[in-house]
Amino acid sequence: MTDRRGMHLHLDPVGGAAGDMFVAAMLDAFPDLESRVIRDIEAILPSIAGRPELNTGRCAGITVRRLRLVPGEAGNARHGEETTYRAMRSLIEAADLAPGTTSEATAILHRIAVAEAAVHGIPLDRVHFHEIADWDALMDVTAAGSICAALPECSWSVGALPLGSGRVKTAHGLLPVPAPATAEILQGYDWIDDGVPGERVTPTGAAILAHVTGGHGNGNRTAGSLQAIGSGAGTRDLPGLPNILRVTAFATTHGRQTDIVIQLACDIDDMTGEEIGWAAGKLRVADGLRDLVLSQAFGKKGRPVTRLEVLVVPEAEERIADMLFDLTTTLGLRRLVLTRHTLARRTVETPSGLRRKVAERPSGDTSKLESDDLADAPSLQVRRRIIG
Repeated sequence: MTDRRGMHLHLDPVGGAAGDMFVAAMLDAFPDLESRVIRDIEAILPSIAGRPELNTGRCAGITVRRLRLVPGEAGNARHGEETTYRAMRSLIEAADLAPGTTSEATAILHRIAVAEAAVHGIPLDRVHFHEIADWDALMDVTAAGSICAALPECSWSVGALPLGSGRVKTAHGLLPVPAPATAEILQGYDWIDDGVPGERVTPTGAAILAHVTGGHGNGNRTAGSLQAIGSGAGTRDLPGLPNILRVTAFATTHGRQTDIVIQLACDIDDMTGEEIGWAAGKLRVADGLRDLVLSQAFGKKGRPVTRLEVLVVPEAEERIADMLFDLTTTLGLRRLVLTRHTLARRTVETPSGLRRKVAERPSGDTSKLESDDLADAPSLQVRRRIIG
């Protein structure tokens, strides 16, 4: 299989986003993944539930792929305890899936469950799925997980999401679109009103989009060499536009990757140098912290201040924000969502037992000894001699 590490994938929700549209679009762009994905779907579905069908057709004159579940004798609906989050997660975990599929699929399912728990104000283990409990939704979650596992270390972005209008039928009655779980999952994302009614983004589609983009907004589209295009069609016909989700795949500069980090910053004018050093030492060893910088500046009243800036991974933001409030005197934090370009890197051990960090630069690999391994050097001359 082609190594697609470092590729950037952009999703255009022209008609909207649903689980089947995502899977179909990705398999249109990467047909070599089809056998893996179909095997994982068949592993998760009992034969009585039906079989997956992936076909090629047209939508508003555009060649597309469509994924659907051909119902078996049990039909598509599921009921009772088998629709709980715990039961559906256990079903995925018990299946014989391709490497990586289980963790990706359960992460997508977890996003939906967290949203449902928030909407209904109940604990996670009491969540019952309704709209996504059917076999075809489980098929979509598993297939999306299989695709994500097959495309490691890729970056993702998504265009503005179509808002739609009207109401959608749910287990709790008619509710306005986006459905409550969809809105909960996609807080912080950009939406547009294109005037086309109906439910345009489903909860399963929302969870997949949030999963691939990290759950912190649409992400930044990265330019590069266009490698593949795929279109997945939905089941409805929309007035005036094709009901498709399109993916465009770009090969980025060799060795370069992108990720999203959160910058938290504050200015401090009422802590001693010893206190700031103590706080910085605590922060530097925190899980999820990627960088910490201290610098000197002048505040609005002309007083000298120490500027403290940290870069953290998104999932550690709340915890490290709490640490900043507990360890410093600051009353507020500035927050920026940043996209980084980073080089792929690896660590190798030298014959002498020292570790060497290797970075993959566009013009060739570079390396240097791990600084921590040189901490015991008795003098600067010895340290430089070891480095060579």
